[in-house]
Amino acid sequence: MARDPDSIQREIEQARDALAATLDELGTRANPQRFVDSGKESVRAKLDEPKVKYAVIAVAALVVFALLRKLFR
Repeated sequence: MARDPDSIQREIEQARDALAATLDELGTRANPQRFVDSGKESVRAKLDEPKVKYAVIAVAALVVFALLRKLFR
């Protein structure tokens, strides 16, 4: 049973359009800038937590104190 060439052409165009949409979506998902932005947001959210923020400040103060002590000895 032979198929109509026009229907075959339409099916090919539909498949091509679907493939193009899939490739566009994959390109958007795999964009390296998206991963960088996501990482930045994650770090900022973690640093906004009071426990983490004050712990980082305390460690930085200890490092500065140790460096100043070493410089002035």
